Amino acid sequence: MKNYPHSSFFDFESLELYKKSLDFTDFVYDLIIRFPKEERFELGSQLNRAATSISLNIAEGCGESIPLSLRYLRIVRGSIRECLASSTIAFRRNYIDEQSYIEARTSLTELSKLAAGYKKFLNRKLNK
Repeated sequence: MKNYPHSSFFDFESLELYKKSLDFTDFVYDLIIRFPKEERFELGSQLNRAATSISLNIAEGCGESIPLSLRYLRIVRGSIRECLASSTIAFRRNYIDEQSYIEARTSLTELSKLAAGYKKFLNRKLNK
């Protein structure tokens, strides 16, 4: 993860889920470059939007009411699944190699687990 100059943090920037989602987005941007030119604007664009959606929805939902945060987190989890499906299609079409596919799946599995943990945390706060 890159370090950026800043004097203060927004609350969501300290979340491991957010940090890892940015790392995954960087990975996807680098991955899409390998796609055939015609697929960069089709499947590549879809994968890019889904990956970007993860961090954007974490940021947007953090600091809202818990029910609203949980709603944004459901969108995050859907975007994770969309990234998995997109990367699977890219692998099956030979747009990415096996190592990149494994790396994508590993990152998405980690993001999914972090999202599930954050969901449990929010639900505990809601039910206090």
